[in-house]
Parts: sequence; C-alpha cells; structure tokens
Amino acid sequence: MSQNNLQPIFLPLEDVESEHCALIVDKGLAQVKGIERHQVELNNRRAAITVKEPSAILEAVNMIKDLGYGVTTVKQSFPVLQMTCASCAVSVESMVKSEEGVLNASVNFATATLTVEYLPNLTNAQAIQKAVQAIGYDLLVEDEATQQETLEAIHQKKYRQLRRKTIWAVLLSLPVVVIGMFLMDIPYANEIMWLFATPVVLWLGKDFYINAWKQARHRSANMDTLVALSTGVAYLFSVFNMIFPDFWHNRGLHAHVYFEAASVVIAFILLGKLLEEKAKGNTSSAIKKLMGLQPKTVTIVRGNGEQAEISVEQVKEADVLLVKPGEKIAVDGIVVSGNSYVDESMLSGEPVPVLKTEKEKVFAGTINQKGSFQFRAIKVGKDTMLAQIIRTVQDAQGSKAPVQKLVDKIAGIFVPVVIGIAVLTFILWMVLGGDNGVVQGLLAFVTVLVIACPCALGLATPTAIMVGVGKGAENGILIKDAESLELAKKINAIVLDKTGTITEGRPQVTDIVWQQEDAITRQLLHSIEKQSEHPLAEAVVRHLEGTQLLPVTGFESITGKGAKAVYNGQTWFAGNKKLLAEHGIIIGDELARKEAEWTRESKTVIWFADSRQALAALAISDRIKETSVAAVTQLQKAGIELYMLTGDNEATARAIAEQTGIQHYKAEVLPQHKADFVKQLQQQGKTVAMVGDGINDSTALAQADVSIAMGKGSDIAMDVAKMTIISSDLTRISQAIRLSKQTVAAIRQNLFWAFIYNVIGIPIAAGILYPVNGFLLNPMIAGAAMALSSVSVVGNSLRLKLKK
Repeated sequence: MSQNNLQPIFLPLEDVESEHCALIVDKGLAQVKGIERHQVELNNRRAAITVKEPSAILEAVNMIKDLGYGVTTVKQSFPVLQMTCASCAVSVESMVKSEEGVLNASVNFATATLTVEYLPNLTNAQAIQKAVQAIGYDLLVEDEATQQETLEAIHQKKYRQLRRKTIWAVLLSLPVVVIGMFLMDIPYANEIMWLFATPVVLWLGKDFYINAWKQARHRSANMDTLVALSTGVAYLFSVFNMIFPDFWHNRGLHAHVYFEAASVVIAFILLGKLLEEKAKGNTSSAIKKLMGLQPKTVTIVRGNGEQAEISVEQVKEADVLLVKPGEKIAVDGIVVSGNSYVDESMLSGEPVPVLKTEKEKVFAGTINQKGSFQFRAIKVGKDTMLAQIIRTVQDAQGSKAPVQKLVDKIAGIFVPVVIGIAVLTFILWMVLGGDNGVVQGLLAFVTVLVIACPCALGLATPTAIMVGVGKGAENGILIKDAESLELAKKINAIVLDKTGTITEGRPQVTDIVWQQEDAITRQLLHSIEKQSEHPLAEAVVRHLEGTQLLPVTGFESITGKGAKAVYNGQTWFAGNKKLLAEHGIIIGDELARKEAEWTRESKTVIWFADSRQALAALAISDRIKETSVAAVTQLQKAGIELYMLTGDNEATARAIAEQTGIQHYKAEVLPQHKADFVKQLQQQGKTVAMVGDGINDSTALAQADVSIAMGKGSDIAMDVAKMTIISSDLTRISQAIRLSKQTVAAIRQNLFWAFIYNVIGIPIAAGILYPVNGFLLNPMIAGAAMALSSVSVVGNSLRLKLKK
C-alpha cells in the first residue's frame, strides 16, 4: 500500500463510546509495531494513525478488534475479467493489496473471483476497479448506487440493530420482572422466567460477554466486564438453583432465582446505549452534506468545441468546463469566457451573489445563478477549497478534547474494584463464615456483583440529556450532546457571525425616496427590476410586490451597472451611480443628500431614472434582527464578551457593531480565519461559543467549545453545530445557557445517587451488617434495589421538565 508517511490514515471505530474506551484503544495502538503516531478522536469516532510500513494498518485493525471494539470495514467479492493464468491472479491480488485503504485481498483463479476487505472512508469498489484496469484486467462491479456502502449507511444499520435488540430485550424482560416481583407462587414460575430470560442473556446480551472476554485477555476491564460478570453469575446461579433447589433446602436456605436481575440489567444497559446513540446524532452527516456540494458530473468542453458529460473524478487540471444556469461549480478554476453571478455564501457568508467575468476565480461547491460561462480547472480533488473546508472541519472535530465525564473517569477503576470486593467477600465468608461459609460467600459474591451493576451509572447521563434535549426543543433550542450541555454554562466568550446571525441574512430595501412619484414610475421600476438578473433587483421586486407590471420593451442588462428598458418611446434606467454618470443623468440635491447619509450607514444605493434625471433612490442593506440588540445586552450583562466576525467591509461591520452595542468586531474575515480567531480566544483560556448560520462558519463551529447554529441557516452549519436555535433568535442563547446549568446539575445529581447507592449498597451486600445484627441482603432484594436505583435516576432526570 503506497502511503505518504506524513499523511495520517483514519480508521473508523465502532463501540468506542467513552473516554475510557478511547484510552484502551490508544494504549492498544501504542503496542503495534510500525505505528509512528496515533490518536483516538472520540468525536469523529475514528483513530488517526501514521505508519512506517503498510502492514501496520492491518495489525492496528486486528489489535482494535482484539480489544473488543470494531473497525468499520466492507468485505466484497467481484468477478475478475480477462485473467488467463495463475500468474494473472497473483498480479491482480498484489495490485489490489497495494491500493490505499485495502486491508486484505485474495484472488481465486479457479472461480475468477476477487475477495477484498477495505476501509470505506479511504477507497471504494470503483477505485479498486480502476487499479485493476490499470494493469489490463477488469472487475465486474455493479451500479455504484447499489454496490457502495458508505460509512453512514453502516452506522445506520448498526443503530437499527441496536434498536431492534433493545425492543426485544425490554419485551422479553417485562414478564420476567412481573413474575419475579409479584407472581413467584404460580406453577412453573422459575421455568417461565428462565424461558424468557435466556434469549435476553445469551442472544441479545452476547456482545457484553464477548467483549468482556476480549478485555480479560488483554488484562483490561470496562463496563462490559461488570455487566457480563453480574448478569452471567446471576443467570448461572439461577439456573443452578432452579435445577438443584435441594442443595440450598438441605442447608436451611431458600433457593432463589435471579433471572429478572440478569435480563433487566441487559435491557437497561441496551436502552442506555440506544438513548446515548440517539442523543449523539450522526456526526458524519455534516461532512457528507459538504461533500454533496460537489456535483457528481460535469460538462467538459473539448478542444474542438465538442461538449461531453463526465464524472467529477475524471476532471484534470487545465480542463475547460461549462457551467449552466443553476448548476453547482465542481472544482476551483478561472473563468475563460462568459459571465454570471455566483452565490458564494458558502465561502464568504455574504448573501449577495458575486459577478464573475473573464479571469475571475470560481470555487467548488458555489452555485451559479442565471448566466452561463466556461472556466479552466486549476485545482481538483483534494486540493479544492471545498475539500480543505471538509478536512478542517474533520480536524477541528477530532482535535477538540471532549469533557471527560465522571462515569468514564471512574469506570476504569470502578470495575476491578467491584470484582476485587466480590472476590474478597467470598474469601472472607469462606474463612470466617462457619458451616455455611461457602454457601453464604457465594450468595454474597453474587449480591455484590448484582447490586454494583452499572445500570444507574449508564443511564445517569443519557436520561438527563434526553429530558434536557426535549425541554430545549420545546423552547426552540435543539441540543445534540452532553458535551455542549456541560460546557455551555462555562461560556465566557461568544463569537457571532454577522450575516444571518445578527442580521436577517438577505438584502432588503430599508428606505426609498422619490424625486417624482406616481403609479406609472413605481410600475416601471418594478417591471425593469423583475427582468433583471442582478441579485439586488430581487430585494426591489420584493419591496414593490403587488405593484402592477407594465409591458416594457428593449430590456438590456448592463453587466456590473444595472439595466435599462423602453416604455412609451422613452428609455428608463435602474442601477448604480456609474450607470447614471455614463448617460449624463442629473441627480437632485435632496437625493444626493440621502445618498451620502445612506453611504455613511454602509447601505447600497440603487437609482431609478429617466433619460434626463434621477427619479428615486433606494437604500438596500441586510437588516438587523429585531431581537439582536436585546440579546447582546442580555449576554453582556451576564459578563460574556461578544465578538462579531464578518466577511463584509470595515464600514458595514462598524455600522452593525454600533447599532447593536457590540464592542469587539473584525471585518473582511475569511472562513479559515474565523476558526483561527476562535483558537486564539481558547488559547487565552476562554470557553468559546461560536454562533453562525453558513457553510463558511462550519470550520469555526467545529473548532469552538460550544457551537450554535441558526435554524434558518445552512444544513451543514446545523449538522456541525452541537446546538441549533430553530427560530434564529439570539435571545435563546441565554435560555440555552440556563438550561445547560439545570441539565448538568441533574447529571451530577444522577451520578451522585448512582455512586452513593454503590458505596452504601456494596458493603451491605458483602454482609458488613451480619456481625452487628445478623442482616444479610438477599440477592433478590439486591436485584430490586438495582432496578430502583435506575428508576430514581430516571425520576430525577424527569424533574428537569418542571424547572423554568
């Protein structure tokens, strides 16, 4: 596999859900020879490794799987064409193995079949087919839409499997709980419970046992270990008691079964995992949507003028491409002929499309408006600005250190400590317990493991998050994960994008002054602007909506200046000051005064005139939202520093900052510099929230500690952000911070009760009260107490709903 040593390889991880799991994987990777650098990115669910030799990649994948975690890979078989001998098979196999992202490949000459395992984020069936074609053979690959499995599809499949498992576990556990708690005296109660509990433990919970065994082989332990031990021992103990009840009866003890403890624990843990998965949302969808900004096919113009449609992967530097009205631009390039307005809001965040004429640069992912033009490709594939944005977003998501939750910190020592206590309890009973010491010790051993089950711990965070998320949604705040909720209360600096965040995000007519107004002149202005392709014309059309249109003739769009048309034998103009100057049109004193005033406020002025004089002046700007000023005041009163960043010019930025009361602002800021600015604030020790609405904000959103998107903005900003304000009302940020404080308090309370329950419950289960008052905790009661601890955690989370 050819691999540049400086380039990290990303392994998509499965089941790495916490800092503790990430630490186990990181330690495992440190043992693999040939890996120079490694980092587990919990947010991105991937491990970044830099390797000296290609074989280390396969070893890394095997090590991760050996630890009980997964690496998302795709295994496929393809018929190989044009092979004539065994050495052909060897050639194909070695070629495929050398392809980046391929882990294993073998060619069976007898059946002419290639079996390959690869990383779907690094390669796909089409790339492997191209590699085989390069040496004179071919693969029979089905249509890409049906053949290629994406990472997102694989994650979706896993989520559906988890949901199915959880539903089955809950349904099968319900009758076990009902019988175990209330109907123990019915005939064959034990056998019925055994019948329902067995599929939950052995089928739906088998992953816990498999992972616990893998952990044990590496002398490690995680939550799976505790779940497997407690449920496994409870289940086997119950089966023994059901088959050999006399063993206990002869010793004067009752033969209890604990099937409900075993099945309920597994059902609860699966439910906790499902809630957590749901709360996390799909982090890869933002990247997928960014990639979706690039069209799949393009129109290439050959040297002889002939046009052909090719896939975007086939585009090479210096190719000339045609862009039609409404199409997305596929790669970065320079316009060689034609002109049009291009919507570059994804890069600049500014709502007004930009005029592109010859020798102007165009960028991948931006959208052409009404004209068409040809451009020469100068950057393709991984070099385009869009590809750089995608990479930066991924890096920012991965490099940000997640808040280490209390559960994850303690899980590493909690599991071995509980196992140690259980074993010590058994030994002490065996030594000091007299005649029934072994029996009582075994009971106490099981009771300790059952009562210490991490069910309440597993539910503490996700239940509070789900309630907090629900409450946020009621108030128009969508929250994706616990991390942003934990951090929101610590925010002391907020970076605000201007366009679409503080302002409405689209040009509007704010003022209009007429030198001479009547019904005809209004209708004429509306009629000319209705035919114009200029983006600002749309603002005028919206303002004059409902005004009747007139049948103008001889319409002509004058690039970069405006438009003119003829009505009743007279020529009328709508456009900028240059257009009027070119045609010797006079501007009256009052209109000139208004223009000077509006220019100071950084508004764009549009003129309407006949062939002699200006008849009207219109001021167009991006209007500040009604709630923005109140929101700025609220946040500044709370002691939060506010910074406004915009790609707009200095004058406009200053005008907006003055009107809203924001003290710190920066103008003419490029997207990548927004992320750098956030990083600078973080280096000063600040907890930074970034608020934005555009694709151009996505890098800064990913970099920030807390990322907040405006609901009326782009899908990509909303996907990258951990919070979304549905109404795009900035006053909701204060509400989000308050909700954060309440939710974090609930999570802390939940964790406190879950731990205190273990601190009190474990010694009692071990029999600490026996020497004092002869009390021994029945494992049945331990099972009920375990369930009660989970109910108390859920109940405490539901209290959040009542808070204001």
